[in-house]
Amino acid sequence: MARFLTAQEAGRLIKDRDTILVSGFGWAGLCEEVFVTLERRFLETGNPRDLTAICPAAQSDGMGAGFQHLGHEGMVRRVILGHWGLVPKLQKLAMESKIEAYCFPQGVLSIMCRDVAAKRPTITTVGLDTYVDPRQSGGRMNDCSPEDLVSLIHVDGQEMLHYKPFKPSIGFVRGTTADRSGNISMEREALTLEMLAVAMAVRNSGGTVIAQVERISDEPLHSRSVTVPGLLVDAVVLTTDPKKYHWQTWGCPYDAAFSGEERVATRVPDTIPLNERKVIGRRALMEIKPGSVVNVGVGTSEAVFSVAIEECVMDLLTPTVEAGHVGGLPCIGKDFGISVNSDAILDQPAMFDFYDGGGMDIAFLGMAQVDVEGNVNVSRFGGRIIGPGGFINISQNCKKLVLCGSFTAKGLRTRIADGRLEIESEGQVRKFVKSVEHITFSGRRARKLGQSVLYVTERAVFELTPEGLELIEIAPGIDLERDVLGQMGFRPRMSHEPRLMDARYFKDEPVGYAAELKGSAGAMNAQEIEAVGGGAQ
Repeated sequence: MARFLTAQEAGRLIKDRDTILVSGFGWAGLCEEVFVTLERRFLETGNPRDLTAICPAAQSDGMGAGFQHLGHEGMVRRVILGHWGLVPKLQKLAMESKIEAYCFPQGVLSIMCRDVAAKRPTITTVGLDTYVDPRQSGGRMNDCSPEDLVSLIHVDGQEMLHYKPFKPSIGFVRGTTADRSGNISMEREALTLEMLAVAMAVRNSGGTVIAQVERISDEPLHSRSVTVPGLLVDAVVLTTDPKKYHWQTWGCPYDAAFSGEERVATRVPDTIPLNERKVIGRRALMEIKPGSVVNVGVGTSEAVFSVAIEECVMDLLTPTVEAGHVGGLPCIGKDFGISVNSDAILDQPAMFDFYDGGGMDIAFLGMAQVDVEGNVNVSRFGGRIIGPGGFINISQNCKKLVLCGSFTAKGLRTRIADGRLEIESEGQVRKFVKSVEHITFSGRRARKLGQSVLYVTERAVFELTPEGLELIEIAPGIDLERDVLGQMGFRPRMSHEPRLMDARYFKDEPVGYAAELKGSAGAMNAQEIEAVGGGAQ
């Protein structure tokens, strides 16, 4: 039977050298009040010390919340995350080699929570030939992380990675309502994530599960509404201020459309001005086929959905978000990971099962560095540990991958008009380099598996071929030698003269995808009817 404790009392359950397992995605699922009191206790007493902290994503807002509360020398000994970009205090400790730091694919860590609960090994191809592969760094992010947590094995002659299981002693889960038996429901939460898997993993490891909720029910919860049963919960913390400690997302305290409690009128974002992001989004969207199951990452790739809305073709796609949302309209910025009017909200491990099994038709992701082999780096560059989040699972297992980004960075200025592109000021940072600093996506593995991969920028489009990266398109108005080849750290393959990108991408008016895509959808339906004999009548 769960005990009902204050955040301070729950924090005292955590001892030196405990391993804390947490489910969360930014602010979604964040037990912020428990983290606040844990940090306060450490600053006042020096305890708990030498903690190990594990989270599939990154629990923070990039400022002071969540895992940022753990960013004190001596408080943590080891940190294992799927994404480090939102925890600069822990980043600093890792870069200064004051903590052991590992970064694994978000989907692997998510599924590991379930595997630890079942006491079965986590064996997968996800991460092969990337920095996670032990033949590279094994997921280590600094030189003071001595333990090998990933090993290469062979199953039926196939290379696979075995991720060493962890044994959590403390678990944080979050819900909306707890009844007096400690059953937890999540009706106002934007995501369910790994809440059940974390609670099971900690319980089956002999640990303590702490749940933060925003209300207590004296009546038993309906069994269908329970996400985490009370038999898995040791302590329940009723937050003292939901508006301060229990936000749905980093950018929103509460929105009924995020949790699926209400359906709302579609919130159409402002039209993107005609700039390089819009050009990239327009060219990338050309790779869509009607009925595609889609994932879109953060950054420049977000323009794909913005263009799809402007072109009135969202009804031909099924958007998905790795955190669990299916359908609807995915959010961007501080609400990333959430969708409005979604058709379903899955547990995150289930979504990654779907992705890893090849269920996604096409993914649009970012790129910080690209090399001649088609390798991509988004996880470590510019002296910073960023991490891949869901990038490795998604990029490695989607049927078609479209990588989106500006050709250069930091200072790029363009002029786009009358169907042409001009470079007014070149970016200081080259993205196409001889060798990437960190391999987050392996071009070699993609070529071996025959995966379809495109690299889309505002001035050039590349394709991954069996021989390596090939330049296939350039923008109207661009000088091939000066603006493309002269800004690369290598010379790409060119089996023929690059064709010009469609001039419609560089004009103010919409491209007109709706007629093209809906026409192709109609043609597909006709072919399907013909295939089953409908055309013989």
